[in-house]
Amino acid sequence: MSDKIYSMTGFGRSEVQDERRKISVELKSVNHRFLELNVKAPKKFSVFESKIRTLIKEYAQRGKIDVFITYEDFTEGNVTLKYHPELAKQYVHDAEEMERSFSIPNDLTVSKLMNLPDVLTMEEQEMDEDELWRDLEKVIRDAAESFRTSRNLEGENLRRDLLAKLDELDILVDKVIEREPHIIAEYRQRLEEKAKELLADSQIEESRIAAEVVLFADKICTDEETVRLKSHIGTMRDTLAIGSGIGRKLDFLAQEMNREANTILSKANDLETSNTGVDLKTGIEKIREQVQNVE
Repeated sequence: MSDKIYSMTGFGRSEVQDERRKISVELKSVNHRFLELNVKAPKKFSVFESKIRTLIKEYAQRGKIDVFITYEDFTEGNVTLKYHPELAKQYVHDAEEMERSFSIPNDLTVSKLMNLPDVLTMEEQEMDEDELWRDLEKVIRDAAESFRTSRNLEGENLRRDLLAKLDELDILVDKVIEREPHIIAEYRQRLEEKAKELLADSQIEESRIAAEVVLFADKICTDEETVRLKSHIGTMRDTLAIGSGIGRKLDFLAQEMNREANTILSKANDLETSNTGVDLKTGIEKIREQVQNVE
C-alpha cells in the first residue's frame, strides 16, 4: 500500500500551559462532500482566523470540521487602569454648573469623581500577536496531528473492510459468470422437451431449436456487465492502494457498480442468478455506505 487512507470522522486534542496562559484546542469532524471549517474561539483570536483555517487545510481535504479553542490568561500585568481626564473635567464642570443653577453645595470629591462611570477604566494591554500566534499555532498543529492520526486509523479499518467486501463481490460476479452456460443449457433442454411433446413423432428442426437458444442467450447475456463489474472492482482495489483523497472516486465507482448490478438483475431469467444479483446489490450498497466515510 503506497499511501495512507483517511476517514472523514476523527478527533484530536492538545493543550499548552505555562505561567502566563493556557490554550486548549479540540478538532472534531464528520462526513461532508467538501471541506467545511467552523472555528469557535475567543474574540481575541479572531485576528488569527484566516491563519487557523489555512493551517487546518494542511491536515484535511474533506469533512465538516469543528475547531474549538479555549484560552485562559494567568497574568495580572496584562490589564491596566486608564484615566480619562476629559471626561473627569466634564463631570467637574457639570457639578459646578449644577451648584450655581440650583444653589446647592458641590460635594464632589476626588474619590467620588473616580467612581463616576468611565473616569477610570480597566483595559487590556496590547498583546504581542506574533508571540501569541506562535503558541496558538503549536497547540493547533499538535491537535491536528492527533486528529489526522485518528482519521488514519479509522481509514485503515475502512480500507480492510472495503477490500473484504470487494472479495465477496468478486465471488458473486464469478457465480453469475459460471451460472450463465447452465441457464442456456437448461433452456435448450426444456425447449427440446416442449417441442417433442408438441410435435410427437414429427422430426424436430435442429436449426429452429438452435436459433431460439441463440435469441435466448443474447437476451440473458451479462458478459458486458460482468466484465465491467470485474474492472470496477479491480479499479477500486487499485484506488484504495493510492490512499489519500480518494473518496469521490470510490463513490463514483460504487455508483457504476450498482448500475451494472441493476442490469444483471433485470436480465436474470433464473432464480439462482436473481438471488446472486440481489446479493450483489446488497454488497455494493454496503460499499457505498462505507466509501461515504473516506476522505
